[in-house]
Amino acid sequence: MSRFVFALLLLALTSPVHASGSPPDQIARATTDKIIALVKENKDDYAKDSGKLFAMVDEHVLPYFDFRAMSRTVLGRYWREASEDQRKRFTSEFRDLLVRTYATALLKYNDERIVYQPFRMTQGDRTATVRSEVHRRDGGPPISINYSFYQTDSGWKVYDMTIEGASLVTTYQSTYAQRVQKEGIDKVIASLARDNKTATVGKSPAPESPKKSATK
Repeated sequence: MSRFVFALLLLALTSPVHASGSPPDQIARATTDKIIALVKENKDDYAKDSGKLFAMVDEHVLPYFDFRAMSRTVLGRYWREASEDQRKRFTSEFRDLLVRTYATALLKYNDERIVYQPFRMTQGDRTATVRSEVHRRDGGPPISINYSFYQTDSGWKVYDMTIEGASLVTTYQSTYAQRVQKEGIDKVIASLARDNKTATVGKSPAPESPKKSATK
């Protein structure tokens, strides 16, 4: 599995839950156990019915991501040029793309071990980073993954992550900035919508992965 797809899996396993009073590292650990248990218990059903898998990811993994903030970063200057309707439609379709990506990654989970680094946060901080390493079963070198959280009125939300120094949203930004420049934002949104609609009936190939980028 590619490093980015695997990292998306771990991001799915470390997303926030209804625990706005808990620090991000505790949220990450508690949610990991819950999602892993669901995957192990229902993996065969999820493999047969993508709709069930997507629904689980949507319910337990994604509600506390700030997709608008992520979409704004992904589109960059094109976000500023877009109408509010285009922004909403892109955010919705980008969210569904990530649901598909996470769902695909979840089915590939194979008991890899997650080791969290010491967590530091000062009272009153509104941003925090949870640092972790993924220890692979094949004995390869650990993969460094950091999760960026910020605090809102409704609790902690994920707005980015880095895999061995590469920002996920910046990597997606490279992909979609080129597409929007070439095709226009409406065509990009329409293409995402077609892919997402096809995926809901189980006919879509694995979702596209962003190209690697060393840009932070």
